[in-house]
Amino acid sequence: MLILTPMLTITQALYDQIVAHARKDHPDEACGVVAGPAGADRPERFIPMLNAAMSPTFYEFDSGDLLKLYRELDDRDEDPVVIYHSHTATEAYPSRTDISYANEPGAHYVLVSTADTDGLGEFQFRSYRIVDGQVTEEEVKVVQAY
Repeated sequence: MLILTPMLTITQALYDQIVAHARKDHPDEACGVVAGPAGADRPERFIPMLNAAMSPTFYEFDSGDLLKLYRELDDRDEDPVVIYHSHTATEAYPSRTDISYANEPGAHYVLVSTADTDGLGEFQFRSYRIVDGQVTEEEVKVVQAY
């Protein structure tokens, strides 16, 4: 049985890499994965991916890159602990498309908004669990090290 923790714990270094990728690819959406040891729910290895859609409103992993990634994860006994992408003009909340594409029930789905949609600054960093179409926001705890 899969037990999901209600919080994403991530290092400051990984947090900064995800935000930097989102800013670098702006105005297109950025996307990627942070892998970790299988079953550990601990993000460790940052894997930026190419947005094959090259779009400011949509992201898509290249099918060849995705196949290569899953083979690599399998070979290294890793899971996709975090699946992230950015929103460039809207808040960091999963769209209907994001929800329909969420097929990793054990993953943390991180959204970074590079738009100032809440008046609190130039980006938002939020994490969700998406299981069977149900979206649950979770706390994000940033730590220096595990």
